[in-house]
Amino acid sequence: MIDLYTAPTPNGWKASCTIEELELPYEVHTVDLGKNVQKEEWFLKISPNGRIPAIVDREAGDFAVFESGALMIYLAEKTGRLLPTDAKGRSKVIQWIMFQMSGIGPMMGQANVFFRYFPEKLQPAIDRYQNECRRLFEVVDTHLANNEWLADDFSIADIANWCWMRTYKWSGVSREGLPHLKRWMDTMKARPALRRGIDVPVQVPSMANDEKAQAAFAQNAQKILQR
Repeated sequence: MIDLYTAPTPNGWKASCTIEELELPYEVHTVDLGKNVQKEEWFLKISPNGRIPAIVDREAGDFAVFESGALMIYLAEKTGRLLPTDAKGRSKVIQWIMFQMSGIGPMMGQANVFFRYFPEKLQPAIDRYQNECRRLFEVVDTHLANNEWLADDFSIADIANWCWMRTYKWSGVSREGLPHLKRWMDTMKARPALRRGIDVPVQVPSMANDEKAQAAFAQNAQKILQR
């Protein structure tokens, strides 16, 4: 049994989607970021950086894993799925996980901060991060022109990148003119396990046409950013 400590964020979905795809039994523990639960002493013993997601593997003597990418690799290796065991195949997957962790995640995260959360709209900062996100999207689109998946087969690399890239509208990033990226994203969205995973720990309603909901979400996010 896996204890999953998470919240409804792209990094949180990376964990829940991976667990769902691997069909592992798990128990969800919602971490209320708005109440700063992630900084409480008991949680810091599991996740020293005070961030979600984190897991505790009961079958492995209550072994704790923090950091979403490390968590995904651990679970893939534990089950022998979604991560090749040969050196080259494994490297291909990990390269794209690192791409997400060093590029897609941080750049989309900063785009969110300046485009959605900061009360002051600093247009040069907004442009910088949205443009870099678009560049990274183009990298993926170019790669997918000749590849069905990011690595040789469906893997945790696809999960990691999709969980972030699916939120492109919130970051204010255009997906227009990227047909291979769209094909891949549509294929990912159609996977039942991924659809279940993004509803963990709760289903996040669409805010596409609800300006009041967008403003409330952004205001709450401003408070969390300062912790």
